[in-house]
Amino acid sequence: MSTHVPSASAPKILLDGEAVSRTLSRIAHELIERNDDLQHVALVGIHTRGVPLARRLRALVLERSGLEVDLGSVDITFHRDDVLVRGGGAPLHPQPLVKGTALDFPLEGKTVVLVDDVLFTGRTIRAAIDALLEYGRPARVQLAVLVDRGHRELPIRPDYVGKNLPTARTERVHVELLEIDKTDRVLLVEGGKP
Repeated sequence: MSTHVPSASAPKILLDGEAVSRTLSRIAHELIERNDDLQHVALVGIHTRGVPLARRLRALVLERSGLEVDLGSVDITFHRDDVLVRGGGAPLHPQPLVKGTALDFPLEGKTVVLVDDVLFTGRTIRAAIDALLEYGRPARVQLAVLVDRGHRELPIRPDYVGKNLPTARTERVHVELLEIDKTDRVLLVEGGKP
């Protein structure tokens, strides 16, 4: 008697390259509409995939408004709440690589728009705000995400959302970008750990 082990289903494409482009274009348009003084706006990408998204948004804002907003990146590694080594023991999970923060402009008086690919529990955003505040005190912090998949554990709400994608906790949303993955798409992957 043979036993059939069900294989994991193939990832479902939620957004293809064209849809990713349209989504970013809409976010850029909303960003311009909601910020009267674009000269005081800075886009700050959260490593890893938030960084190329912030670059693309900057180019779209420039194309539509004629103004080049400041651009930076933030590394949240030392602000995450899941990398601590407790009681001198080994870490509970594989530790992330440090990528570095680049903020080559003063934060004071700025509206900083944090940019990330997927908003899930809100813990990444909390860590990004902590990291950002080590460099200064912006006038405002806004949040732009390509995908909001729900399941918040902290009171974090995005200002700009590309796509709301209700998911099960056991599903994963995987974003692939040309700059890193050689393609633009958003996938829903069944199963696995949340």
